[in-house]
Amino acid sequence: MPPAIKRKKAEGQWALGYHEPLNKNEENKKNDDGLNVRRRIIDIYSKNGFDSIDPADLRGRFRWMGLYTQRKAGIDGGKTGALEDEELEDRYFMMRVRIDGGQLSGPQLRTIADISTRYARGTADITDRQNVQLHWVRIEDVPAIWEALDAVGLHTMEACGDVPRTIIGCPLAGIAADEIIDATPNLRDIHDRYIGSPEFSNLPRKYKTALSGCTSHCTVHEINDIAYVGVVNEAGEVGYQLFVGGGLSTNPMFSQSLGVFVKPEQASEVWHGVTSIFRDYGYRRLRSRARLKFLMKDWGVAKFREVLEKEYLGYALPDGPAPAAPLPRRDHVGIHPQQDGDYYVGFAPRVGRVSGETLGVIGDLAERYGSGRVRTTIEQKMVILDVPEKDTEALADALAEHDLQVRPSTFRRQTMACTGIEYCKLAITDTKQRSMDLIDELEKRLPDFDQPLTINVNGCPNACARIQVGDIGLKGQLVLDENGDQVEGFQIHLGGQLGATFGKKVRGLKTTSAGLTDYIERVVRKYDEQRTDGETFAEWVHRADEADLK
Repeated sequence: MPPAIKRKKAEGQWALGYHEPLNKNEENKKNDDGLNVRRRIIDIYSKNGFDSIDPADLRGRFRWMGLYTQRKAGIDGGKTGALEDEELEDRYFMMRVRIDGGQLSGPQLRTIADISTRYARGTADITDRQNVQLHWVRIEDVPAIWEALDAVGLHTMEACGDVPRTIIGCPLAGIAADEIIDATPNLRDIHDRYIGSPEFSNLPRKYKTALSGCTSHCTVHEINDIAYVGVVNEAGEVGYQLFVGGGLSTNPMFSQSLGVFVKPEQASEVWHGVTSIFRDYGYRRLRSRARLKFLMKDWGVAKFREVLEKEYLGYALPDGPAPAAPLPRRDHVGIHPQQDGDYYVGFAPRVGRVSGETLGVIGDLAERYGSGRVRTTIEQKMVILDVPEKDTEALADALAEHDLQVRPSTFRRQTMACTGIEYCKLAITDTKQRSMDLIDELEKRLPDFDQPLTINVNGCPNACARIQVGDIGLKGQLVLDENGDQVEGFQIHLGGQLGATFGKKVRGLKTTSAGLTDYIERVVRKYDEQRTDGETFAEWVHRADEADLK
C-alpha cells in the first residue's frame, strides 16, 4: 500500500474557505461582533451592575471597548496560571484610552485627568503604545466616562481586542525640525476610515500599526505588524518604506521590509490591503500562531508583496529605499528645537506611572509655558510642545518640582515596565513599583553612569515591555531563593537590539526580585570597566565572558 498522505491541518484562513470557528475565541467573534457590546454596556450592564454581564462579553468583547477586568488584590503570582479568570478578576476594570499618534490637546489632557480623579482613584499610566491606562473603573461609570471622552474627541474603541489597536506615531509629527515627513494626515485618515469599522473588527489577533516620518525611528517599526517609515526616493519625493510582520511575545520576530515606496496618498489604501491580507489569510486555528508575523514568515516577502499588489491593490508598488539608521536614543526626552523656532520639552515620569493630579499639573504647565499641546511617547514618556526658548529652563524646573525630569539619569530615562501583578491577571511579578525602586537605587549606586542602557521589566512572558529588545530584559517568573523557597524573580535577557538581535538568555541566569538591583549594578559596572570607546552595552554583551554577565 502507498504511504498515507499526511494532510496539513486547516489554519482557519478565510480566503481558503475555512470559515467555521476552530477555537472558542473565533466562535465568540462569529456569534457577535465585538463592536456591538458598546450598546449593551450603556443600556444594560452599567444600569444592572457587574453581576449582569454576560461572561462572553466580560472576558471577550469588552476588549473591543478598551476594557479588561483587573486582577483581584492579594492573589500571588503562583496562582496566575492555576486559577480561572473568574477567580483572578476583580469587579473593577482597566480602561485603555486610545491616543493615536500620542497627540493630546489641553482640553483632552484635562479631561483624562478629571476622569482619573473622579472615576479611577487617581490612577493613570502612560503605556508603551502612547495610551493612558486607568484602573478601578466601575461598570456603572463607563457611560459617563465615554461621554466625557467623546466631548473632546477621544475614545476607547478597539484599544484592545482582535482589531487594529492604537496607531502609534512620532509625538513630534509636524513639529520636529529634522523630520522627513509629517505622517499625521495619513494616521488620521486611517483612523477615521477604519477604526470602529466592521470591515476589520474581526481579525485573527491584535494588529499593531506604526506610522512615522521621524529620523529617530521612535515608533520602533521593527516590532509592529505594519509600519510606515519615512524615506526620500531617488526622485526626491517623500514617502514611506513599508515593513510587515513584526511582533514579540513568546515567539519574537522582526518586521521585514517589503522594499516598496508608498506615496502619502497611497498610505490608507496600502494599509487597507495589508490588513485585509491578515483578515483573510491570517491563521485562526491556534491563538499562539494567529499574529501576522507567522503568515509573513511562511510566505516570505516576495509572496506577500505579490499578493498585496495583485489581489488587493491591483497595481504594482515601485521599489523604494531603505530608511536611514535610527538614533541610539529614540525617546525625544530633553529640550529640542521645533520647525517654527519654538522648542519642545520631553520629560520622564518613572516607568510611565503618573496620576490624575499629575496629569492636571502637566496640563497647567503646558498652558503656562506653551500652547497647551502635550504628547505621549512609546517609551512611557511625555512631551510639552510650543515652548519659547526663553521659557524652557523655567518649564524644566517646574516639571522637576513634580518629579518629572527633563534631564533624567540613564536609568530613569530608559527603564520601562508593564502593568505587572498590581492589576494584570497574566502577571507573575510586581513590575511598576519594583522598577521605580530599582531606578532610585541605581541612581544612588551609579550616579556617574551616562551610557545608553535600556532596562525592560515584564511581569510575565508576553513581552508588553519589550523584554527581548532591551539591553537588559527582565521576564517575571517564580524562582528559588538561597533558602530554596519559591519567590518572585526574573529570567534575564541581555543584549537585545531593535531590528538586529533579540536578547540572549545565559544559562541559569535568573535573579530574585530582592537581588535584582545588586545584579544590575554588577553587570553595568562590568560593562563600564570593559567597554571600548563607543561600544554599546549590546555589543559588549555579545563579546563578554559569560562569567562577567552573571
